[in-house]
Amino acid sequence: MKVKMKWFAGILFLFFVGKGFAQTEEEKYLQVITERSDKIVATLGITDSAKYDQVRDVLVTQYATLNTHHENRAAEIKNLKDKFGGQKEVLEEKRTQYEAREDAKLRKIHTTFVEALANYLQPEQIEKVKDGMTYGVLPLTYGAYQDMIPTLTDEQKAKILAYLTEARELAMDAPGSREKHGVFGKYKGRINNYLSAEGYNLKEEGDRWEERRAQKKTSANTVSN
Repeated sequence: MKVKMKWFAGILFLFFVGKGFAQTEEEKYLQVITERSDKIVATLGITDSAKYDQVRDVLVTQYATLNTHHENRAAEIKNLKDKFGGQKEVLEEKRTQYEAREDAKLRKIHTTFVEALANYLQPEQIEKVKDGMTYGVLPLTYGAYQDMIPTLTDEQKAKILAYLTEARELAMDAPGSREKHGVFGKYKGRINNYLSAEGYNLKEEGDRWEERRAQKKTSANTVSN
């Protein structure tokens, strides 16, 4: 366990040294990702302060590692564009090869992170961490589909949840909010296509859902008055 935490501390050190941050910049960034991690860990019901700090450190390290990965990745892609900008096919081939290697690295980073969480947390707590890192989009979207289409079968609900779970795993590793929501947007498109193939008219389902929500709001206002 101590070896693992020393490894994480080393990653943080390399992150900041590699960045060449001045002390004030380092402190500012570390404060941002520590506060972000604190908000997530605070939802897990951890009463042991040492364990709380260990879980938070794992999260902080993951945010720092992902940030370094994506910044280095963006810089290398820019270098490829500068070098092969006039050779479209060559650039596409070089970029595809590079992206494939980086995707493999990102999967390893993801696996190492989840394994580290498993040293301290129960599966349901890890789920909360994943939702916290992705703004709770999975449970919100899953609930919305069920509200919109009350007639969904258990099989259809399971398929929707599987799509959203896959999206969340990818979104966890995305560099920012826009990219995370973009991943979910892509998978929502797949879900919509699936539901359409299952015979649902999503526009009609959406219109009926909106009517139900409006009626519910009206009823609530009437009761409160």
